[in-house]
Amino acid sequence: MKDITPTREATREVALFPLRSPLFPDGLMALQLFEVRYLSMIRRVMKGELQFAIVSLLEGSEMNRPNQLEKFIQVATLVEVLQHQEPGPGLVYIRCRGGQRVRIESSERATAGLWMARVIDLEPDPPEPIDESDSLACSKLGALIAELQRQGVQEDQMPFLRPHRLDECGWVANRWAEILPLPAGEKQSLLMERNPRARLDTINRWLDELVA
Repeated sequence: MKDITPTREATREVALFPLRSPLFPDGLMALQLFEVRYLSMIRRVMKGELQFAIVSLLEGSEMNRPNQLEKFIQVATLVEVLQHQEPGPGLVYIRCRGGQRVRIESSERATAGLWMARVIDLEPDPPEPIDESDSLACSKLGALIAELQRQGVQEDQMPFLRPHRLDECGWVANRWAEILPLPAGEKQSLLMERNPRARLDTINRWLDELVA
């Protein structure tokens, strides 16, 4: 059982954006919005009237379908919109950064099928330092970043936001969780894991298998 103890008991309301893959804190994700429920949601988000969080689906589709059963995990990640574009009517592109993890206390479908939830903030990762057992994870991630920079990839096209905290377990584990071809259930478990040391230990085991 993962420890998902909240930081405090006060809840707040956020919109939920269910996806197959989770968003990790400090991670990047691009979204294309065209469903009515999300176009209405993003208008409110951009006005500062609403926050939304990405939550990983256990059952159901990302698309809104009549009489569809949707189940999602207990932990979601709040979203900060970094870029917002409207290339045409009924279409919005956004580039997002993962923020605070939250625990879902209750949820219900609202207007046009939008999920709304009462959530409680979870503690952010403490700056747990890496150790010798993490050398493979850190060196390969650092080499990937260096290679992208060498190729001249622009900062706004990089898969990782600065600062690159290669000396912290949580940051390194989260970046690998995003880019490794892990089963959806494994990614969900990693998001729910409160201990950054334990999260990186899991990543180290996967890396050992992949490079063996």
